[in-house]
Amino acid sequence: MSNKAVILGCNYYIGLSTIRCLGIHGIHTVAVDYTDKNTYAVKSKYCSERLIAPHYKENPKGFIQFLKDYADKQSLKPVLIPCHDSYVEVVDEYLDELRESFLIPQTEKGLYTKLMNKETLQRIALEMGVAVPETVRVGEDNFQEKIDTIIQYPCIIKPVDSPSFVAKFRKKLFKVHNQAELEAAIARSHEAGLEVIVQRIIPGFDDHMYTFDAYMNQDSKVTHWVTCQKFRQYPINFGASVYTGQRYVPELYELGAKFFEAVKFKGFAEIEFKKDAVTGQFYLIEINVRITNLNNLLFRTGVNIPYITYRELTGSPLPPHAVNKDTGLVFWYAYEDLLAVRNYIKTKQLTVGQVIGSYFKPKAHAIWDWKDPKPAFAFLGMLAGKAFGRFSR
Repeated sequence: MSNKAVILGCNYYIGLSTIRCLGIHGIHTVAVDYTDKNTYAVKSKYCSERLIAPHYKENPKGFIQFLKDYADKQSLKPVLIPCHDSYVEVVDEYLDELRESFLIPQTEKGLYTKLMNKETLQRIALEMGVAVPETVRVGEDNFQEKIDTIIQYPCIIKPVDSPSFVAKFRKKLFKVHNQAELEAAIARSHEAGLEVIVQRIIPGFDDHMYTFDAYMNQDSKVTHWVTCQKFRQYPINFGASVYTGQRYVPELYELGAKFFEAVKFKGFAEIEFKKDAVTGQFYLIEINVRITNLNNLLFRTGVNIPYITYRELTGSPLPPHAVNKDTGLVFWYAYEDLLAVRNYIKTKQLTVGQVIGSYFKPKAHAIWDWKDPKPAFAFLGMLAGKAFGRFSR
């Protein structure tokens, strides 16, 4: 008899890769979502069990009670792994209650939310001497003057609460080029009840974006880590990774490990940095405190984050490991990368030749796996259904 692993969020490839990373080791995986529509991750041969829970936002208490009722029926505490920011938020809110029934790496309630929140993250980073983009808060004294002299145009409007913003606008931020666009973007955000901040754009193409992906044990010490370099994002310039390579950048370990250990973080997290094309300085952009897009890439480099989490929480931690060389591996989410490539070429940020040349690298696919093909076919069926729906309308 062994502990089960409960994975929250199975309508995206992050949940799929988490199920695979655990299932290959014979761990009983339990896929949880609020609907069975488009949950292609449950088609994996490594998915042992699937559950439909109350909606985490519409009925959070019912959702938490559902999870506890399930866990309390098990002979051993399950390991709980959220795969989306919205699940992390509700887990953080009810952390003390959930820890009575589940094994969860984080022990400090509120720390997840502090690091996801753009304002509190910036304050913590500055206190630790980690560079962050210059920021002006809406409504502070001399707001427009600071925009004109410190931030300058173009600039970005970022949400304090990213999950709510993305759910509303289907993008991570607004980019504005003048005062009229700035005021319009702020007004749209406030009409949606969302708080935003204004930030300077750090110069550099998308390949100046880097990540530090790390696991911190129960003593808040970094035991496993990988660094990566983004090549393309979707939406372009300010989106999620769609084509990203593993690249050894020791400077990111110096910055990232110091930060995570200082805040006493436990479990997996990822810092996104941008390297200033002019000065070469790394700026902290944001932190992901759950399994990320790059999970299959990390796994292919020898750092299986879901399994590392599971092993430590069930009392048999794996030995420390860092990827301290360039492997040449790239993460590829083909569907959104093709959409991104179209826009990169259209805006003349990349040429066709550059794009074609980039593809000659060994890949860690977001969805496709020869040994587990059903999720990919289910995903293609979902896309075909959406396309047919649009055509019918």
